[in-house]
Parts: sequence; C-alpha cells; structure tokens
Amino acid sequence: MAATPPVCEFGWTAPEFRLPATDGRSYSLGDIRGPKGTLVMFICNHCPYVLAVIDRIVADARVLQEMGIGVAAICSLTR
Repeated sequence: MAATPPVCEFGWTAPEFRLPATDGRSYSLGDIRGPKGTLVMFICNHCPYVLAVIDRIVADARVLQEMGIGVAAICSLTR
C-alpha cells in the first residue's frame, strides 16, 4: 500500500497563544512571529528520535531565524 504525504493548508492564520518557556518566560505568537513566516514544531523532549536530532533542530532554527522566520518548538508535559 502506498503512503500519501499529509497535505498542509498553507496560508491560514494561527490562533493567538501564550505558553511558558524553558527560560522562565512566557511567549505569545506575536513574540515568535517572524517577518517572513513562522515555524511551530510539536516535539517530545524525551523521544529518542528527537534527542538524536536536537542539535540539528537547533542549528536549523538559528538559520531560519537569520532568514526572518520565527521558530518555536512546543513540548507537551505529562503529569
């Protein structure tokens, strides 16, 4: 069976949010929005796949930010 890639709905407006960050601050969409776009990643900070590539994610995020793309990675917490 052939897999089909997910289809993204580009061009929609993200809802406003405010979430706590690892630096003790809270960030809103307006805080991370970039002049050329915004990338929001949903990652798991204890997933072995994420841990294997976290340095690459950070490096890519820095490059994107230099290009004017705002970047955020969201990790949900299980309590």
